[in-house]
Amino acid sequence: MKNLLNYIDLTSHRVKLIMLVLLWVSAGRVAAQEDETSAAATNKPVKNTFESVWLMDNQTVMVPIKGTFEMDIQHRFGTVKNGYDDLWGFYAPSNIRLGFNYAPIDNLYAGFGLTKERLQWDFNVKYALLKQMGDGGMPVSVTYFGNMVVDGRDEENFVRGSDRLSYFHQIIIARKVTDKFSLQVAPSMSFFNNVEGYRDSDGEIQGKMKHEHFALAAMGRYMVTSSMAIIVGLDQPLTQHPTNNPYPNISFGLEISTSSHAFQIFAGNFNSITPQRNNVFNQNDYENGEFLIGFNITRLWNF
Repeated sequence: MKNLLNYIDLTSHRVKLIMLVLLWVSAGRVAAQEDETSAAATNKPVKNTFESVWLMDNQTVMVPIKGTFEMDIQHRFGTVKNGYDDLWGFYAPSNIRLGFNYAPIDNLYAGFGLTKERLQWDFNVKYALLKQMGDGGMPVSVTYFGNMVVDGRDEENFVRGSDRLSYFHQIIIARKVTDKFSLQVAPSMSFFNNVEGYRDSDGEIQGKMKHEHFALAAMGRYMVTSSMAIIVGLDQPLTQHPTNNPYPNISFGLEISTSSHAFQIFAGNFNSITPQRNNVFNQNDYENGEFLIGFNITRLWNF
């Protein structure tokens, strides 16, 4: 009987020891899980890589939050090359676009716009594929932007209805390097169903430009104050056409922003506003000083 009691007592001590070990291991696992959850909760996407969906003539990587409605006003004056004759382009024929966009779900932005030049209606979509994380993980943000543009001029300007259509696709890759400095690069492809031909020295119509055109855009922003930034950009054509090859676009300016507004004023070579016409048909040569003044105004509402 005494041996039995000793055995029971020894067994109870072993059970207690085993229970203490199990409790220690499970507590360690819970603590590790809590640490992982806490780390995941604090590692959030970076904010405000750029202040607007536009940076001069290009889309940025930004996609506003769900329920955001936006109105854009984009204006391009004439080139400054005529000097005082048209007040450095301010009194020259200008180009204007009005645009409207909405974010129906997270990471998706869609809308339309109308541009004065050729009465172009554009229908666009933008989707955030990846987001830069603030504390390790994904080092960049990646967004897709695409549109379809309908040339709204009279039908006498076209042989077929499909000649009105053009398309633009772009992958935007951006990184917020510091709290003040952000960079992005964006390869793109433009496609026109109908492209313009040219006449040779004998007056004969020769081969048309290529339907597809590849280009690369690089943009940067540096915050001078909490609401003002210096912005710069370069748009470089990559495709070589039989003729009428487009010139690169060099742009630079200032951006002033609040939580619901962004105003950008800048100088550059592009004047068509719709990205495919800018990339394929730009004939303003920066080496000849063919710059023009432009501005963008965006206004956001959240519902």
